[in-house]
Amino acid sequence: MSIKTAVVNGVATIEIARPEKKNALTQAMYQAMADAINAAQEDGAVRAVLITGQPGIFTSGNDIEDFMQRPPQSIDSPVFRFMQALVGSDKPVVAAVTGAAIGIGTTLLLHCDFVYVSDESRLAMPFVGLGLVPEFASSLLVPELMGQRRAAEKLLLGDPFTGEQAVDCGIANAVLPAAEVVPHARRVAERFNALPPGAVRDSKRLMRGPHREQVLKAITDEAELFGKRLRSPEAMEAFQAFFQKRQPDFSKFS
Repeated sequence: MSIKTAVVNGVATIEIARPEKKNALTQAMYQAMADAINAAQEDGAVRAVLITGQPGIFTSGNDIEDFMQRPPQSIDSPVFRFMQALVGSDKPVVAAVTGAAIGIGTTLLLHCDFVYVSDESRLAMPFVGLGLVPEFASSLLVPELMGQRRAAEKLLLGDPFTGEQAVDCGIANAVLPAAEVVPHARRVAERFNALPPGAVRDSKRLMRGPHREQVLKAITDEAELFGKRLRSPEAMEAFQAFFQKRQPDFSKFS
């Protein structure tokens, strides 16, 4: 299974487990993660959700081959079901990140309540370089977190950044040695076993509520443009270059 799930001591763990493909995400994996988040939402024994990857890799983002064969056709496609499930979760979500977190590997962190990264983590949102646009409300949330100038570096240039920089700009809570990230994140998730669940849920709704409609609108607006860009000549050149293991040439576009 490329997505492993388990509920232990009140924590629903979602583990991205496809290390042979650098934890690249397929549509089936998005659906499995959406199902797991929704199941945790309905399970009274679950007090928090933990999302993690493999040692040394969180996720390299979309599996390009799967993505091209099964592009998201509508807001009801698996990737958007995952986005809606994560945004809609009123239970605390904790992320444990080691290694690379690329594309949606970074943008999903914007919707987690606690994010712990390793000192070897590298995050990036290289959408524009693929002829695409930002997704998962990152065009809204990244400028709010970092300011327009640093957001332009991350979203327009696609500059990668470290775990320390993720903390500095508000995406992550703390940087830890790689071996300590998952245990620490699990301890944080397990703390909710001792807290009143109703008060936690209501507090999270209050914290997220003012932005929720904006976030959902941004996801929808981005998805519309993303779908158009996916069929653009620029994106075709970027993906062909990826498969041919060469640098894309955008010089012919204006």
